[in-house]
This record gives sequence, structure tokens and C-alpha cells, in this order.
Amino acid sequence: MEKYRILVVEDDEVIAEQIKNYLEKWGYGVVCAEDFRNVLQEFAAADPHIVLLDIGLPFYNGYYWCGKIREVSQVPILFVSSAGDNMNIIMAVNMGGDDFVAKPFEPEILGAKVQALLRRAYAFRGQTSVMEYRGILLDLAGTAILAENKRLELTKNEFRIVQLLFENPEKTISREAIMKRLWDNDCFVDDNTLTVNMTRLRKKLEALGRGELIHTRRGMGYCLEAEEKGTGE
Repeated sequence: MEKYRILVVEDDEVIAEQIKNYLEKWGYGVVCAEDFRNVLQEFAAADPHIVLLDIGLPFYNGYYWCGKIREVSQVPILFVSSAGDNMNIIMAVNMGGDDFVAKPFEPEILGAKVQALLRRAYAFRGQTSVMEYRGILLDLAGTAILAENKRLELTKNEFRIVQLLFENPEKTISREAIMKRLWDNDCFVDDNTLTVNMTRLRKKLEALGRGELIHTRRGMGYCLEAEEKGTGE
């Protein structure tokens, strides 16, 4: 059985370590967030089955990051906070949280809450996930791309093109391979249609300030090269 992965977003290192040590004893894989400016990137890198989220965090509070995570995933979110009054509990639920544990807490209570949320979430549905490449997030469920706290909706063809490139970072993907991916999804496109799709996709990425994401390899195809400017078709 796959080991469940847990992301702990807690800026108190002592508490974060206590949570980590306790949950690891139960066989969970635990990652503690370190960059509180970029929690969404930490989320994408960890690809967790559940998030334990404090409210009082540096830079942006837990409500903010709960909302950002909810833009890309329906992963269970358990708030763990000393702000355990009714108003904060209501706010946590309204922002998309699934449950709330007030500090100080008994480790056994936290463990039971985690177990219950995992059982509830994964007994009936699969995990919604995201892919990440150099700070750019691809929402696999919502067919959207996110960068610099902006969200860009993609057409089905645009999404499949980007997904294929994300699956093969910095590898050159031929136009034929891209068209085959589209054909496999019942989208029959010719060479000219692919060119039109790539042009529209690049214009959308430019609106996010990431117009350099897709680079053309002349006579070969396309690849993700965030350091170079995309050119050509």
C-alpha cells in the first residue's frame, strides 16, 4: 500500500518536528515546509495526500494558503492552530479547510484526525495533484497553469501540450509526438493546427510573464527551457 504523504506547514520548528516525529512513527511520510513565501511551490513539490496548516504564518496566513491550495487541489486540509476560537474555526472551514485541531493538542487526537481525513478522502476518490516546473504550477484537475499568483485557464489542447512537456522537462518533444498525444485524446489535429495552438498558448503564457517557458528546437520540436526565450512557431 502506498505510504501517505503529509505536508506540515508550521513555522514553529519545535512543533513541526514534534508533529513529524509522531506521524512518522505511524508510517506516514512527512515533509515540513521551509519556504513560507512560497507554500504553493512546497505543496507541489511534496505532492501530499493531506496538509496540516497553521494559521499564523510569516508573510501570508494559513487562510491565504488554504485558498491557494484549493485553486489547484481538493487534498484534505487540517488546520492546526492556537487560534481555536469559534470565529477562526468557522473561517477555516469557509476557506476550504476540512477539520481543525486547536493547540495545544494531544498527539493521539491529531493522529486520529489525520487518519479519519485520509480514510474519508481516499476511500471514495483519487487524489487531485499538480505538476511543478521552476515555480510554474500545472493543475491536472482544473486544466490551468499558475505562476506569480496568477491563474491561466487553458483549452484542452493547450493543456495536453503543456502536460506532455511537463512530463518530460528539458527534453525535446517532436511535433509528431505532440500531435499523437492529441490524437490519443480524440483531438485530430494536423501540422498547421498544432502551429496555431502553440502560438495561442505562447500568447497566454506571455500574459503570465512566462513567455519563455516553451522553447523551439528548430527541426526537432519543443522543450521547456525557462532561461531562454521561446522563438518560432
